[in-house]
Amino acid sequence: MTLRLFLASFFLSVSTLSASAQVQQAGFERRITAEGVEVGILYPASGTPVRQRVGLAEQDVVPGASLPGGRHPLIVLSHGTGGDFAGHVDTAVALARAGFVVAALTHPGDNWRDSRRATQIEQRPPALSATITYMLRDWPGHAAVDPDHVGAFGFSAGGFTVLAAAGGRPDLGRLGEHCRQHPTFFDCMLVKSQPRAAVAPWPAMQDSRIKAIVVAAPALGFAFDRSGLADVTIPVQLWRADADEILPAPAYADAVRAALPHAPEFHTVAGAGHFDFLTPCADPARMPQLCRSAPGFDRTAFHRAFDGEVVRFFRAKLMAGR
Repeated sequence: MTLRLFLASFFLSVSTLSASAQVQQAGFERRITAEGVEVGILYPASGTPVRQRVGLAEQDVVPGASLPGGRHPLIVLSHGTGGDFAGHVDTAVALARAGFVVAALTHPGDNWRDSRRATQIEQRPPALSATITYMLRDWPGHAAVDPDHVGAFGFSAGGFTVLAAAGGRPDLGRLGEHCRQHPTFFDCMLVKSQPRAAVAPWPAMQDSRIKAIVVAAPALGFAFDRSGLADVTIPVQLWRADADEILPAPAYADAVRAALPHAPEFHTVAGAGHFDFLTPCADPARMPQLCRSAPGFDRTAFHRAFDGEVVRFFRAKLMAGR
């Protein structure tokens, strides 16, 4: 080999190693759909990340990064009552770095700015489905989204949302007896403050584009029986906080677990409270009711494990064989 060929080969090898050693980053942008819905979008990207405040958290993202090439699975995120798109930003960043496009909506009428429709929970699954449609059709980067590999993540009211979007049919008539037995539970206090008309029967909302779901501390779990979840046949990863003070066992995650037609991948988190599923806050003192964990519980350490399990699950269910 001539010296010129040797040097060319050497520098090509170094460049290849350098490129492969680069860590995939998470691009970030915030958009407002034509319907006025706020969506935080994260996606695989290259570039230099910057520390940026996103909601109550800080994350290393590449704002306005170039959109990725190829086709990537899509994950849509649904937050809990009174939240917004940023409530699970660390999980969204982890998914983006793993090769997913992630779209987290702020639910209209059920967010920290406007909670006037917080009990009109039947409006949530259509909003989630509309976000999928936006990402597949109207988002400028829609060509980078694989329409055949879509998953959904939901926490609390968002957990209910993704179950309903996956084919679940709750019986909200059960809410009355539930609240007679547990008048101080969060959901009962919410309904008392915002009385709602009954939705009977539950309208058809199954979105067949969704192929796998992650459900954390689902609200209104008791409203689902076996017939109500009979059509949820896609893979489910289900999480329960063992010290959940907002939606305590066994009426929520455990009820969903018992009613699913196929056993979910079920995780319990010792010592975790309800809000420990929210992203770790940059300044817990700013909103302690959401940001502070019980003594001895390390939310940051938990989220490293939690995000890893969510990424692993969606990789197995949406990326296998691609």
